[in-house]
Parts: sequence; C-alpha cells; structure tokens
Amino acid sequence: MGSPSVDQLTIKIFADGADLKGMKEAAAQPLVKGFTTNPTLMRQAGITDYKQFALEVLKLIPDRPVSFEVFADDFPTMEAQGREIASWGSNVYVKVPVTNTKGEFAGPLMTRLAGAGIKLNVTAIMTNEQVKRVGAALAKDVPAIVSVFAGRIADTGRDPVPLMREAVSLLKDRPQAELLWASPRELLNIFQADEIGCHIITVTGDVIRKLALVGKDLDGYSLETVAMFYRDAQTAAFTIPIGSEQAA
Repeated sequence: MGSPSVDQLTIKIFADGADLKGMKEAAAQPLVKGFTTNPTLMRQAGITDYKQFALEVLKLIPDRPVSFEVFADDFPTMEAQGREIASWGSNVYVKVPVTNTKGEFAGPLMTRLAGAGIKLNVTAIMTNEQVKRVGAALAKDVPAIVSVFAGRIADTGRDPVPLMREAVSLLKDRPQAELLWASPRELLNIFQADEIGCHIITVTGDVIRKLALVGKDLDGYSLETVAMFYRDAQTAAFTIPIGSEQAA
C-alpha cells in the first residue's frame, strides 16, 4: 500500500467551526484555504450576536472565503438576510439551504441572489437530483459552492464516493461552481474526495490535527500503540492474580 502525502493534494481544505480561537489557529495554517460556519455550530459555541461574531471572523480572516448561513424559513426573508450577509465582506459566501423546512426548493432564491453577483454556498444537499437542480439555478459567471453532505450520506450506510464522483460530472457546465464534500467522518475522506476531483472539503479541528499522521510509518505507529496500552495499564496499576496467587 502506497504512502499518502499531503503535498500531493489538489483539493482545498476549509475549516468548519464557529469557535474564534479554533478559527484563529486554523487561519495560521497555509493548508487551510477557507472557512465555513452554520447556525448549529454557532449555537454550540455560545454565539448570541450573529453579525458581531461574523464581523469578528472577517476581521480575523480577511483573505480567504468564509461562509455564513441565512436562517429564515421563508424565501423573501432569506433573500433579505442573504443580501445583508453578502455586504459584510468581499470574501463572504452566503450559505443557503437547498430547501426550506417545508421541502420547497430554493432554486428561485439562488437565481436571484446569484443574479445580483452574490457568491453562494448551497448547503444540506444529499442527492444528485438536488445537485442538478442547484447547478441549473446558479449563474455561470458567479462563484458558488455546492455542498453535498457526503458524511451524512455515509451515516445511512451508503457509499458517498460514487455519488460524489457523479456530482463532479454534473457541475462541469458550471465552471464557477465548486463541489464541496461536507461533514467528513475521517481523514481518509480528504484523499477520497481529492481522488475523484472534488474541489473542496470541510474539515473540523480534530481532523485537521490528524494531518500530522499522514504518511506515518505503520510499523512505528503499531509500536507506539503497544507502548500506549502498556503505559496506561501500568499507570492504572492493573493486576491479574495468576496461579498460586489466585488460589491464595
């Protein structure tokens, strides 16, 4: 089995999160080419003022794409929020869900926002039928990100690789649209996404930290693991009575 190399990757790695400290650490890594957030991550991070947080992020990260999501459920309010979010910075991508909570496709909204020159990140996509419809709604000359939640697809027992490979093909007539592999579950997903020609993958802090393991010698890693088990057993002072000790 060949040894993988981070230097050979062509896919762009985006950091996913809403913790300012973690985002600052990620921004210090040249390998990280952009950032994504969402309302769930922001709530988990204790964010209470959406715009204030976003402006702090953009002050910290002025030179790479950053995605902020609308959170209304009706399309007129989504559009108003999207236009406001887009005004916060030239590196901002407006995240728009593929549907609202009623399952209504957000295509007309995407077309209006893209038509106004607003860069979009269309999120929560899980089927290639959705990819087709999103691609048709986007402007050919305006940058956009098409986020397919490959990790959540894998959570259902389906292999996301064939679906993502087809999605790459479906977006070929939209040269400004980049396919994003969202919600990866392990570092291996970065290499899978890269191999099929996916443009971007979002990566959480715990997976970014695993990049240091890429290409690690497996014999040495095995020995380190054995030593870890031994060390922890010694630290815990485990004992197993054997033979006469047990009888006594």
